[in-house]
Amino acid sequence: MTAPQDEVLGLAVHSLPTPGGAAGSALSGRLKLFGILLACSVPVLVAYFVFYVVRPQGEASFGELITPVRPVPEVTATGLDGAMLALPGLKAQWLLVKVDGGACVKDCQRQLTVLRQFRLMLGKDMDRIDWLWLINDQAVVDTQLAELLKRDHATVLRVDAATLQSWLPAPVGKPQQDFIYVVDPMGNAMMRFPSRLDSAAAAKAKRDLEHLLHASLAWDAPGR
Repeated sequence: MTAPQDEVLGLAVHSLPTPGGAAGSALSGRLKLFGILLACSVPVLVAYFVFYVVRPQGEASFGELITPVRPVPEVTATGLDGAMLALPGLKAQWLLVKVDGGACVKDCQRQLTVLRQFRLMLGKDMDRIDWLWLINDQAVVDTQLAELLKRDHATVLRVDAATLQSWLPAPVGKPQQDFIYVVDPMGNAMMRFPSRLDSAAAAKAKRDLEHLLHASLAWDAPGR
């Protein structure tokens, strides 16, 4: 049987897109992303606020704040044994960092000793801090020095000099070798101390670090 030629095909309209629906969805996504980023940033912001604002009266900060903070670069460093390590892998610990050439003569070695002792001075909190020597050239490191640093659980890595300059800035006209850098557990370079510390200066720097570690106690724990 042949269907009538004038039969009309029926169409049913179930729904129509809501005007602005796509734009609203995109805005909602952006707001959710902003919320996640804010939640991740709040612990660090609170720690910095407590450290720099809610301080006992009469106490000034000895360390120099690096503003804005410098996030850890997404690059790979090389250990003395040739092993490769992505710098972001250093996150989740506070870091005390010295930058210098691989030759590391007397002054450099003295500063590394200060860095080690500085960490030990923090007592029960020292397990929340790693200490690093970042080498900014290709000079050969003395074997005996390398063994001593390995024994004392120091991290020694070679990193491109330009990368280190952008992550760990020194004041204009001064070399990186003149400073000890503090990096927070999120990989942000956020403070620097003079690397040549007498006993009085070391006590002030220790007090600053203790304030910072105390302020971050709620969200930071030893180990990665």
